[in-house]
Amino acid sequence: MRVSAKTEYACVAMLELAAQYGSNEPVRIRRIAERHDVPPRFLVQILLQLKGAGLVASVRGAAGGYHLVKTPQEISLGQVMEVLDGSSEENGQTSSASPDSPAVKVLMQVWKEVSNVQRKLLESITFADLLERAKAQDEQMYHI
Repeated sequence: MRVSAKTEYACVAMLELAAQYGSNEPVRIRRIAERHDVPPRFLVQILLQLKGAGLVASVRGAAGGYHLVKTPQEISLGQVMEVLDGSSEENGQTSSASPDSPAVKVLMQVWKEVSNVQRKLLESITFADLLERAKAQDEQMYHI
């Protein structure tokens, strides 16, 4: 599975917003950029795209920033990835070999099955799940 830098940055930003969910304080782009070494200008574009998809909202002003529109339990990794990369069906596999070849037909069918399993898995993982995993990683770092 290939994940673009744009999608990775979006997921990092969403995880940061999930960590602050319910605090009534929007998260500033600068904070996300500095904590995760993400280019701020790129992050602005990504957050605008997520805002257009209805996953985040922005707050203007000196104390402004971004926050999740839904709970972390309601937003899946698959949703975010689809916003940034488009539907996996739009990115369907194509073959360089003859599409009439029985071998190619079988391979294309299997690749489609794998893609469906991958999509279902990504849809089942929420940002609440990822936040729990991140907290576990953080705790492990202090027990070395």
